Amino acid sequence: MSLDALANVWTHLTQMQPVRGEGIYLYDEAGKRYTDFTSGIGVVNTGHCHPKVVNAIKDQADKLIFGQINCVIPPQTIALAEKLRELTSPRIDTFFFSNSGAEATEAALKLARHATQRTNVIVFQGSFHGRTSQAMAMTTSKTVYRYKYHPLPSGVFVAPFPYAYYYGWDEETTVEFCLKQLEHLLKSQSAPDETACMMIEPVLGEGGYVPVPKSFLQGLRKIADKYGILLVIDEVQSGFGRTGKFFSYEHTNVEPDIIVMAKGLGSGMPISGIASRKELMDKWLPGTHGGTYGGGNAVVMAAAKAGVEAILSEDLHGNAARMGERLIQGLRDLQLEFPAIGDVRGLGLMVATEFSDHEGNPDGATCQRVHKAMLEQNTLLLTCGTYGNIIRWIPPLVVTAAQIDEALAQFRASLEKASSVPA
Repeated sequence: MSLDALANVWTHLTQMQPVRGEGIYLYDEAGKRYTDFTSGIGVVNTGHCHPKVVNAIKDQADKLIFGQINCVIPPQTIALAEKLRELTSPRIDTFFFSNSGAEATEAALKLARHATQRTNVIVFQGSFHGRTSQAMAMTTSKTVYRYKYHPLPSGVFVAPFPYAYYYGWDEETTVEFCLKQLEHLLKSQSAPDETACMMIEPVLGEGGYVPVPKSFLQGLRKIADKYGILLVIDEVQSGFGRTGKFFSYEHTNVEPDIIVMAKGLGSGMPISGIASRKELMDKWLPGTHGGTYGGGNAVVMAAAKAGVEAILSEDLHGNAARMGERLIQGLRDLQLEFPAIGDVRGLGLMVATEFSDHEGNPDGATCQRVHKAMLEQNTLLLTCGTYGNIIRWIPPLVVTAAQIDEALAQFRASLEKASSVPA
């Protein structure tokens, strides 16, 4: 089918047009199989067309599709909130639902501004928080996401992210530097009493798949508490079992004030949300935020609850931890053979291979050759990072050891092919 009717603003990894999906695989009309290690950019954590999610959609569609939440309250929305409440800390007990990650980002900031009566937000270098105007202003991973859309909303300040490999330092030195720079920012750019919140991804997403060091997030919590600033954890890409815990912040024993969620929550259905404690949510003036579809689509709510229950009952977060260890070890073994791989890092099934040249500079050319060679083997992967020199591994959480090993074998072949091409 022709793409002429689609806006050119979309980029396309492939021209493949799937007609069926199952587990980690997509199939085109001719029956050709593709291995999807993108998960729709971290969306189908439960795999394509998980039976429990499919059945929930079918069952709910026969009963009620939509009930606008300002007019009526779908029971499915309450049921999803109650299920999520079981999975957050006792203090995180109140939820607001919307449709996309960007909407949830903006909702979190609006809540923080009302709750604190402050205006500003601090984000971290390499961040990706969405594509709407406010979210764009909070996104610093690549210029393309903000290109020629200026001026953007003000009140956004950017602090260094503790990306040790980029700085060329050890983790302790990097964390110490970044926390010191954050304190400097609070003295030089955005005073504490005008700073509503700090928002951070517990694993930097588009900026390079860099897990935040535990000590850094603990340092942010101390700074937030010191100044009465809210700590917002953006779990849009890292949540719902992706990193081996249900939420990635659980790796650090740090409790956020607000959680931003989307992607893996819906198993492919459009949903996002924020979670916070009731005392903060009660400071959000009724009527000052909302939306037609957020919280009102009973089919989406039922699908999300079924997906969450599938992750829990099938221990998909546990599988993510185990398969992530297998994937990272396999990639580190390849790193010993192929020096173009400068770094291998990740948590669970949120894994990066960063390519660098012999001087340690970003090597986007080799990355792109390896990426292309993987596509030629019908395995879908995505790149990321400011310099486009990182391949990110995001398979569905149902992936098996045999499937990980097959992808690693393909990656070896791709590295060999890329290494044989003159620079």
